[in-house]
Amino acid sequence: MTAAIETHGLRKKFRSLLGKELVAVDSLDLVVERGSVFGLLGPNGAGKTTTIQMLLGNVRPTAGGGSLLGKPLGHTATKQHIGFLPEKFQFHDFLTAEEFLHFHGRLVGMEWPELRKRTDVVLETVGLVDRRKSQIREFSKGMQQRIGLAQAILHQPELVILDEPTSALDPIGRRDVRDVIRQLKQRGATVMLNSHLLSEVEMACDSVAIINKGRVVRHGPLDTLLLSKSIVELEARNVTAHALDELSRFARVLSHEGDRYTVAVNSDDDIPEVAAVLVRNDAKLMQMQYQRESLEEFFIRTIEDDAQGEKG
Repeated sequence: MTAAIETHGLRKKFRSLLGKELVAVDSLDLVVERGSVFGLLGPNGAGKTTTIQMLLGNVRPTAGGGSLLGKPLGHTATKQHIGFLPEKFQFHDFLTAEEFLHFHGRLVGMEWPELRKRTDVVLETVGLVDRRKSQIREFSKGMQQRIGLAQAILHQPELVILDEPTSALDPIGRRDVRDVIRQLKQRGATVMLNSHLLSEVEMACDSVAIINKGRVVRHGPLDTLLLSKSIVELEARNVTAHALDELSRFARVLSHEGDRYTVAVNSDDDIPEVAAVLVRNDAKLMQMQYQRESLEEFFIRTIEDDAQGEKG
């Protein structure tokens, strides 16, 4: 079976009115398996939105290419099988919620019996059944995001691309979106999620790609990536420079305040050696606690390491 999303050497270069060139996406290689939940992560200006627009066929690549659901990027018929919630949505706010969904359903070719049925289903899913007759202009930003999600899943697409789908939602709303993503995956759909709320990504996604300055810097299953570093929080007295030097051979001190240290090691097997080094160098180890690196910590470290690599 072909991948849901695949790109090879995808590149987009813009030219300003002054003739200056800006490379927004540079040689992007991605593979997203069908039926998975994939997170596209990166700092502001990393090229995420440009990447999504190229995937949807709204922006033409400067070089490279790819496919969605086995068809070339921009393939018109394939768009009927894609749901999309943009980050900066501007809906027809004079329409009611019901009219808005009927309009979008007809755009993708849904027949009236199925469209009416699915409208009821998705309004229930996003918690807007009681507001079906309300105009969208009366909705809060969070409610507009909910109706946008409803239109993205209305036609039961094979691929759903969500660009910052929870930015305007409260914790209950974010939980509801996670439930929708879980339902989509259970149905066999593929979900591509772009979000700055990394705790949400960590709870929802199977795999992620981190891009920086238009390039993929890390890409893989989330469980595997987060096993790449283990964090040790410890309190120790009389830690000498020699002990820290010995630790640096297999670990990295992330922070140090008084007798408290946060140390990153490459594997769980290195954790006992941290204690051994301290004791061997006559430090007094008061306490030691192990924790896995969160996605947010991993993301920050990845971007910082990439920046250091460029300087080096």
